[in-house]
Amino acid sequence: MTYLAKPKLHHPTLPQNRVCRTRRDYEGKISTLCAGCGHDSISAAIIQACFEMDVEPHRVAKLSGIGCSSKTPDYFLGNSHGFNTVHGRMPSVLTGANLANRALLYLGVSGDGDSASIGIGQFAHVMRRGVNMVYIVENNGVYGLTKGQFSATADQGSASKKGVVNSDTPIDMASLALQLGASYVARGFSGDKKQLVPIIKAAIAHKGAAFIDVVSPCVAFNNHPGSTKSYDYVREHNEAVNRIDFIPRKEEIVVDYAEGQVIEVEQHDGTILLLRKLHREYDPHNRVMAMNYVAEHQAKGEVVTGLLFVDNSARDLHEHLNTVDAPINTLAAAELCPGAATLAKINQSLR
Repeated sequence: MTYLAKPKLHHPTLPQNRVCRTRRDYEGKISTLCAGCGHDSISAAIIQACFEMDVEPHRVAKLSGIGCSSKTPDYFLGNSHGFNTVHGRMPSVLTGANLANRALLYLGVSGDGDSASIGIGQFAHVMRRGVNMVYIVENNGVYGLTKGQFSATADQGSASKKGVVNSDTPIDMASLALQLGASYVARGFSGDKKQLVPIIKAAIAHKGAAFIDVVSPCVAFNNHPGSTKSYDYVREHNEAVNRIDFIPRKEEIVVDYAEGQVIEVEQHDGTILLLRKLHREYDPHNRVMAMNYVAEHQAKGEVVTGLLFVDNSARDLHEHLNTVDAPINTLAAAELCPGAATLAKINQSLR
């Protein structure tokens, strides 16, 4: 399969930020996700946030796991450092990289399957340890790469592509991050760029574990299972030499609504999502109040978006461990191996 390549030449009149870069300098490769996928909107928000904050791409380390969401780091910040880990293991790899080189800006991108299922143990520890990072979960409630099974965040009572009803209680990633000690917790909607870009910018500026849960609709698994025009029906009643999937183009779901307002958002499969944007008077500095607020509106079927909690005095993992200011990967053998006498003192202090 052949994909078009982006032109390397940029128009000389494109606006530049304070580090003399255009918005195009923060882009990556052309996306191979389905047209209209919310994940592409999140990539665009990350690009815009980094451009507006004058981030140097080579100072960014972006890490991901496995899944549609974990493909997206290839679509933004093409001149940054990147590492695609194994399924659910992004947090531990990022923690190791952060300990070795604290000078980089760490951006972890994951999905609800990657973080809420196989990687939930990894997610728990990177939050409670306060690793200085931005952790974004692109949350669509399905396993997009394995044909749309329910993920651990799928709402109880929701129906799958084949009409199966989910009977399991969902995991709320924002509430879990609050319980685990994340010092910055927010939730956004992929189609609300006006809200999402400032949330990402604030997370980048935050020191400590910053978590953003982004509701991101999936366009691929919304055909009605009983329809005679569904993909499954056609497959079952058609004899062909090839088995071909076709994902129709869908328009990106975009919303724009006021603070404190609740709106109904119809998704690609016809289901309704209730979004509630936090009001201006909301105080995000009380962790317990934030947890109660999320639970209260969750009981009403509402998904609260905005900055849920922030601790401006938070410390990160390096402060907890009292590491040196210089990145560890820059230290020579003399600093890393201070000798037998120092080792003896350390051993003596532990007796």
